[in-house]
Amino acid sequence: MDGANDSAMNSACQCNGCGSDSSGGFLNPTPMLDQLESGPWPSFITGFKEMAERTKKPMLRGVLDQLEYSYNTKMGYWKGGLVTVEGYGAGIITRYSMIKDKFPEAAEFHTMRIQPAPGLHYNTSMLRELCDIWEKHGSGIICLHGQTGDIMLQGIEQDKVQECFDELNQAGWDLGGAGAGMRTGVSCIGPGRCENACYDNLRFHLKALKHYVGQVHRPEWNYKLKFKFSGCPNDCTNAIMRSDLAVIGTWKDAILVDRDEVRAWIAERGVDGLVNNVINHCPTKAISLKDGDMVIESRDCVRCMHCINAMPKALSPGKERGISLLMGGKNTLKVGVNMGSLIVPFMKMEDDDDIDTFLELIDEIIDWWDDAGLDHERIGETIERVGLKQFLEGAGIEYDINQVSRPRDNPYFKAKY
Repeated sequence: MDGANDSAMNSACQCNGCGSDSSGGFLNPTPMLDQLESGPWPSFITGFKEMAERTKKPMLRGVLDQLEYSYNTKMGYWKGGLVTVEGYGAGIITRYSMIKDKFPEAAEFHTMRIQPAPGLHYNTSMLRELCDIWEKHGSGIICLHGQTGDIMLQGIEQDKVQECFDELNQAGWDLGGAGAGMRTGVSCIGPGRCENACYDNLRFHLKALKHYVGQVHRPEWNYKLKFKFSGCPNDCTNAIMRSDLAVIGTWKDAILVDRDEVRAWIAERGVDGLVNNVINHCPTKAISLKDGDMVIESRDCVRCMHCINAMPKALSPGKERGISLLMGGKNTLKVGVNMGSLIVPFMKMEDDDDIDTFLELIDEIIDWWDDAGLDHERIGETIERVGLKQFLEGAGIEYDINQVSRPRDNPYFKAKY
C-alpha cells in the first residue's frame, strides 16, 4: 500500500483490532459507512452493525473496517480462490482479503450458496434450523435470495466450511451451483398459488434439478448455464433477461373470456375504463371494442398478459397450454446485455414424458454448446457468434418463423398460432 492509502486507513479506523471504538462499544468508528444510514432507504450497514453488536463476532467488525477502508481508498480488496467440501467442486464463493495484514479479522469471508426449494417453498422450522446452523458456524448474515436464486450464507472461514455443510446437509439442505456448470434453477410459485400457471413449473424444476445435479455440484462446461422456470408470460422469475434457458408457460389457442365478468367489469368501470386501462395498453392492438363488447384477435396476441392482469376474473390463459423456450438472456460479458431469443415457440408440458423429451433437447443443446463454445462464453454469445441457423442445425431444432428476433417489425408475414 502506498502512503496515501495507509493514511486513509489510519484516519478511517484509529483503533483497528483493539475491539472497541472511542465510545467503548464493540465496533470501530466507520464515518464513511455511517453516511449510508442517513438516506431515505433502509441501509445494509444498519443490519450489519446490529448483527455484529448482537453476536460479537470479530469477523463482522473486520469486514466493516475493511469496507470503510475501501470507501476511503476507492478500491475493493477481495480476491477469489478455491474452497470446496467433499465430493463437490462448486457451491462456495471464496472471498480472501488482499489486506489481511491490516484487517486480520476479515481475512476470510466466504459465501455458501444453498439450493432453494422449487417455488421458494419453506416452513418456519426449516428456516429456524438453517439460521441456527449458520450462526453456529458462520457470520449469521443471510441473503434471501441472491441473484442466482440461492440462499446466500455470507461470511464463513475455510476451516469451518465442511462441518457447516455436513450439518446443513443432514438437515436436508444442499449446495447450489457455482463456476462453469449448471447454476441453481429458479421457479416462481406457479400452480402452488397462481391461477395463470400454464404448466407445473415446480415439478419441472424438481425434475431438471435431479437430472443435472451432477453438473450443479461438479462444473464441467465452458461457462455457467442458468435455468429459470416461469409459470406464465408474466415471467415472475425474470427468466427472459436473467437466464440462458428461460422456460415460460404459455398457451396456443385463444384467451378464455367470461362474458358475464367482462360486462360486470365494464359496468363497474365504464367503457372509458376499458378503453384507457386495457384496449389502449395492448402492444399489438389485438383488442377492440365492438357494439359495447370487447373483442380479442387471437392471431395478433403476443401473450403480454396485460389484459389478463387487468381483468383477472374475466380473462384467463387459453386451454391449450404448454411452454416456450427462450435462450441467451444474460448481463454484460463478452457481448452486451441480451434478452432471450425464442427457440421453441410451443411445446406441450402435461406429464413427465413431456419433461423428459424437453430435457433430452436441452442435453443436445448443451452438447452443441460444449463443442462450439469458447472458454468463458455464455451460450447466447456462442449463438450470436456463429449464427442462429448454425445453432438450430447443430442442435437438431426445426426452423420456425417465430424464431426471428423481432417478428412484429417484419412487414412480410404475420405470425399465426
